[in-house]
Amino acid sequence: MISPELCTDEEVADFVRKFYAKVRRDDLIGPIFNARIEDWDHHLALLTDFWTSILRGTGRYSGTPMQKHVALPELSPAMFERWLSLFDETLAAQPNAALRERAKGAAQRIAQSLWYAWQMGNRPDKLPTDLPRT
Repeated sequence: MISPELCTDEEVADFVRKFYAKVRRDDLIGPIFNARIEDWDHHLALLTDFWTSILRGTGRYSGTPMQKHVALPELSPAMFERWLSLFDETLAAQPNAALRERAKGAAQRIAQSLWYAWQMGNRPDKLPTDLPRT
């Protein structure tokens, strides 16, 4: 259940900043993000709106992340797994246990949904597969 009391906007913004700092430095997925995002401050604000909408129900995010991910020709399960691994690593350092639990579950569902959509958009002749469970 979404709850504004789960965490603060500041906790979410702090998490997003730390997580995407790791993403930007990562050898596997960093180049994908860095090649497409010109204004990181703007993008981090957008991602913070996304995650506060997911975790706190703020409704501040409006966008089409599914379409943007489907348009990337080079995605692979390993990239989604790396994203999730960095996400979990960053979450582990967060003191708010409720935030950690809710965000981890949401990230797993989001990654799986994006991977399904990517497969359907880029391999329409094949059935989509699940991401490997780690």
